[in-house]
Amino acid sequence: MNKPVARLGIGGPVGSGKTALLECLIPSLQQQGIEIAVVTNDLLTTEDADRLKHQGFLPGDRIVGVETGSCPHTAIREDPTMNLLAVRDLELLYPQLDLIFIESGGDNLASTFSYDLVDAYIFVIDVGAGDDIPRKNGPGFVQADLVVINKIDIAPYVGVDLELIRQQAPEYRHGKPIIYTNCKTGEGLAEVVDFITKNVLFSST
Repeated sequence: MNKPVARLGIGGPVGSGKTALLECLIPSLQQQGIEIAVVTNDLLTTEDADRLKHQGFLPGDRIVGVETGSCPHTAIREDPTMNLLAVRDLELLYPQLDLIFIESGGDNLASTFSYDLVDAYIFVIDVGAGDDIPRKNGPGFVQADLVVINKIDIAPYVGVDLELIRQQAPEYRHGKPIIYTNCKTGEGLAEVVDFITKNVLFSST
């Protein structure tokens, strides 16, 4: 019997930096000997999958693009059949896998993952969306196992009060973890990797 493969969702609005985050996390996890594959979700394209393949850090057939053809969060929550089939195919092709990332197509703050599909999920928002994001109390932001607040470097340039976000976000997250990241400089990424190894990989073994 094959060992269980951990499944980690990556969700969040369009432009929040989900794919950029994956581009940083995958090499870091590979350095620890973790075998990885990726399923991406887009409405009518495989653009995110193609972008990851272009990076070259995974064999092309370890990256599967799912074209949902409907509201993106339907395929990760209400009816995750297409994603479950993609995951099954990867598990059969690569029985040595430790972790499969499932990246959601860009959606709004209501996007959440079914736990029939993933063991845990990360919700990514970017500072450029405004310092009122925590107060909007979106299900994705509130319920995710980890929230990543990305692009913290742009706060001064878009008129966002990062300290206000740091103050208010924990109130709406009710103590669930939050990590602040800058994919360009690497700030916060080691914390995300640590969360994955301790709370996703370790807990699934």
